[in-house]
Amino acid sequence: MTSSSPAPGPLQLCYENVNGSCVKAPYSPVSRILLYALFGFGAVLAVFGNLLVMISILHFKQLHSPTNFLIASLACADFLVGVTVMPFSMVRSVESCWYFGKSFCTFHTCCDVAFCYSSLFHLCFISIDRYIAVTDPLVYPTKVTVPVSGLCILISWVLPLVYSGAVFYTGAYDDGLEEISNTVNCIGGCQTVVNQNWVLIDFLSFFIPTLVMIILYSHIFLVAKLQAKKIESTGSKTESSSESYKARVAKRERKAAKTLGITVAAFMISWLPYSIDSLIDAFMGFITPAYIYEICVWCAYYNSAMNPLIYALFYPWFKKAIKVIVSGQILKNSSASLNLFSEQM
Repeated sequence: MTSSSPAPGPLQLCYENVNGSCVKAPYSPVSRILLYALFGFGAVLAVFGNLLVMISILHFKQLHSPTNFLIASLACADFLVGVTVMPFSMVRSVESCWYFGKSFCTFHTCCDVAFCYSSLFHLCFISIDRYIAVTDPLVYPTKVTVPVSGLCILISWVLPLVYSGAVFYTGAYDDGLEEISNTVNCIGGCQTVVNQNWVLIDFLSFFIPTLVMIILYSHIFLVAKLQAKKIESTGSKTESSSESYKARVAKRERKAAKTLGITVAAFMISWLPYSIDSLIDAFMGFITPAYIYEICVWCAYYNSAMNPLIYALFYPWFKKAIKVIVSGQILKNSSASLNLFSEQM
């Protein structure tokens, strides 16, 4: 937590000549520039990287599939983190000051939590999608349709927004901690102190879906391994056209599951330090040093910038889509029908 008591003398305040103002962080000008560059780069990458993902999937007809719509919606959540959360958190982290008003502080915190849980819900539904695709690839198209994907997207947005709004706009999050909250939130501050009950609920809300994803992906990779061995053992034999098709479909689904498994792993690694720190902090009297807290927060924020990089590394179609978008070919009427899957599966 940042220091909340007003300090006289040489210390700089967020609002000079205002009683109860928060103290500015004592960073040197060089340190401030470096921190702004680091945090700003993450925000820019989150905004433009996820914007490219959304444009690619929504524009190119070949990418219109239930899984890709979930990925586009996930990219939208990460995009909104880059637009509504990261720029303002950047100023708060570097300056230790909040210059955007108390009402926007509540809105900012609400968006922060809502978009985090939205990402988590999207990833959980993607895990279920991949599980069905790998374990039963031929039946998958009849089970997971666009309307089913749309329902999953709706749930992934509505529940986090309702939960976050209910907690932060009712003030339930700091019940019993009003005294600490008033001390921490000096003038020019936007620190959220959450009581033990809500911290525990938040942790379980993160831990349970994460555990489900770990179990599903463990089973996915076990099935994928068995499928690969089966294909190798029958490779020398003459395959029927149906068996050959089934093998190609299984290979494609395994490849997609591997890439999305990396996305899930990146999310868990990014958010786990913050989740554990929040849990420990609430039960140990908010003892986390400010710099540790900021490191955990920005590890979590940077996850919103990582997914487009993962797609760029592992999805050839995304690389090709970026070239079409950046070169301006997307403005052609026929661009929506371009073939992005030139490689043989």
